[in-house]
Amino acid sequence: MTYSGEVRPGGEPAVRELDRLTISKLSVGPMDNNAYLLTCRATGEQVLIDAANEAPRLLELIGDRDLAAVVTTHQHMDHWVALEEVVAKTGARALVHADDAAGLPIEAETLTEGDTVRVGDCALEVIHLRGHTPGSVALLYRDPAGVPHLFTGDSLFPGGVGNTDKDPERFAALIDDVEHKLFDRLPDETWFYPGHGKDSTLGAERPALPQWRARGW
Repeated sequence: MTYSGEVRPGGEPAVRELDRLTISKLSVGPMDNNAYLLTCRATGEQVLIDAANEAPRLLELIGDRDLAAVVTTHQHMDHWVALEEVVAKTGARALVHADDAAGLPIEAETLTEGDTVRVGDCALEVIHLRGHTPGSVALLYRDPAGVPHLFTGDSLFPGGVGNTDKDPERFAALIDDVEHKLFDRLPDETWFYPGHGKDSTLGAERPALPQWRARGW
């Protein structure tokens, strides 16, 4: 089945098979958060992006393969409700950017710009995006056999950047980071996976960047 990126709370995961990595996208309630399980096809090692909620469903998705780490994209509660239970039951490392570490319910190892998170033989680059929260991150997988894949948390969605509570300084920081660290560096075919809702590509969103900046949100 062709991957569409469309999921719904309580529904089945959407699964995308890349050459070296499998991406499983699951929607959990009550806020329709996306959780992403990445599995190295060579080693079976896994990393979960955002243990948002519904720990039993996440644990069922993880199954009996090793979960190396849970990366929390930012400190907002709807992205870590299941974190403590998932870590306790799998022994996975908890990872978060240093600037958001104090907002998590458990101690976590800290990340910074340019760090690498390993998923077996695959690597994710940590990209720090200020504004939605101080320590929000995106995770970039450069597929050697295809297009880049980018997990953006709540910093970038189809149609705009994440919420900055109408704070002009926070918005300026976020739109600058998104434009310069993502759109200026990565090609149009880059597929991105947000913290809620549908996926998109950078190419589909790029023409609207001036409009986003002008409207201020």
